[in-house]
Amino acid sequence: MQRQPISGILMEKVRPNGGKNIVKEERKQMKLDQHIFLIGFMGCGKSTCAACLSRMTGAEQMEMDQEIVKRQGMEIPEIFRAHGEGYFRDLETELIKEIGNMEPMVVSCGGGAVLREENVALMKAAGRIVLLTAEPETVFDRVKESSDRPVLNGNMNLPYIKELMETRRPRYEAAADVAVATDGRTAEEICEEILERRKEEPHGTR
Repeated sequence: MQRQPISGILMEKVRPNGGKNIVKEERKQMKLDQHIFLIGFMGCGKSTCAACLSRMTGAEQMEMDQEIVKRQGMEIPEIFRAHGEGYFRDLETELIKEIGNMEPMVVSCGGGAVLREENVALMKAAGRIVLLTAEPETVFDRVKESSDRPVLNGNMNLPYIKELMETRRPRYEAAADVAVATDGRTAEEICEEILERRKEEPHGTR
């Protein structure tokens, strides 16, 4: 499974007059001294921002879902059908444990990774948890053509997404050290804010 960067987050800024992309001065990479775990509902831009943060810091990037797919040799919907959601959640927990013993990297977590308290504790022990947020309408627009979101099977509609987001919101907010909004912003803008705020005290969100 190779998810493409979502269209709702731009990778580069463009001149207002539609001209060529702005060429920015090359900046010194900001090295990581701990992991950055990106969490949030599906379609909030975790994969896109993980790739951007990897470029900006020189750190490795890991897509947890893709890593699990590679190890299991089957797509996530297949894992759910064959073994159930509990089995998949166990795989997430084991992978997070492994990440804790690796060099600092940028980790894009599956949408349900923080639903287990054990996972949250492991992530906090190894790095910073950054919550990416988006409005339900933005999420729906980003995922409506996707076929690899098993929790939305048969429920790919805005009312259901709103309900599920609201159900998960308290868990996301409780787990996060920092929260960053993604609506209407470029990936670079989002990642610059993440790097600026990653040392904030837990729950220093806005």
